[in-house]
Amino acid sequence: MPLPRPRTVLLVAGAGTALLARRALRKRVAASPLWPMPALEEPTSGRSGRGATTTRRLLVTGRSTPAEGVVQLRLEGPGLPRWEPGAHIDLVLPSGAVRQYSLCGDPADPGTYTVAVRLAEDGRGGSREAHAHVHEGEEVGVRGPRNRFPLVEADAYLFVAGGIGITPVLPMLRAVAGSGVPWRLLYGGRSRATMPFLDEIEKLGVDGDRVTVVPQDTSGHPDVTAALAALAPGTAVYVCGPGPLRDAVAAALPDGCTLHLERFAAGAPGEADSGAFEVELRRSGRTVRVAAGQSVLAAVREELPHVSYSCEQGFCGTCQQRVLDGEIDHRDELLTDAERADSMLLCVSRCRGGRLVLDL
Repeated sequence: MPLPRPRTVLLVAGAGTALLARRALRKRVAASPLWPMPALEEPTSGRSGRGATTTRRLLVTGRSTPAEGVVQLRLEGPGLPRWEPGAHIDLVLPSGAVRQYSLCGDPADPGTYTVAVRLAEDGRGGSREAHAHVHEGEEVGVRGPRNRFPLVEADAYLFVAGGIGITPVLPMLRAVAGSGVPWRLLYGGRSRATMPFLDEIEKLGVDGDRVTVVPQDTSGHPDVTAALAALAPGTAVYVCGPGPLRDAVAAALPDGCTLHLERFAAGAPGEADSGAFEVELRRSGRTVRVAAGQSVLAAVREELPHVSYSCEQGFCGTCQQRVLDGEIDHRDELLTDAERADSMLLCVSRCRGGRLVLDL
């Protein structure tokens, strides 16, 4: 039998040497006290497994202006998950920025999501991008839907909306309008011209004078105390709008009524436990200091730039990380009670003491 050519013999020998080297390396790694950090479980940080984080590409098939400074976008695509009143989506803008908008269309309309975006000149730029760069015929990314503001069964309803806060309420009004259950709406805004969906809303409430519209330029602020004063026990009160409006409703809520809130901004930091603290990054062997007014995310990314994030407002879950030790000051609007036991969203939540230990 002829011998293999020298080139073939060299390749086989090289492969055998490499195999032996890899085996030796694995033995050294297994014996090392520093690898793979045997005191820790398998890394789970940043892997929440939320189906809602899957991004779909939807086509913008309609764009309209339901009020001054408000653009309405109709998004279409195949196989869209069903949704119920109160749900919202994450809209992934062309720049990659992610913003949350309530669905204000018809849940029975398959393959279509509709959102309305008010232009916020003093915002972080998401609404400006939606107004300037999202046009009919283009595609945008969408994640969700999610629903933290569901319409529950109740004996009666009072809806309180301020400005663009009407968007999650509108599908609720459509749902209860023909149900026979008593309901009322208190709707405030800067002016009638800036209040979207007024025509449809006033038609829904024409029977029984159910809708009270309060334009600030002619009528001042809504009288929340008067609206809640005569509520019957068992009434579900839904409010979406600016912080002062939500606070006023919460303060005037009668006994026996339930309060349901929707907000798209992280909870305001409290006076206590908002100072500086340390965060140990256990797997990386580093410790970072989080300054007062600085997010944990910002401090961590100075050391670990690869840490993922998106909305920076505690809604999307991208920056969820496992906490190994320390008391968490949760300020997000997403995590379940079970998740809060051992994880946090780095973009908004903080520490209730001097130190946190992250699985990073």
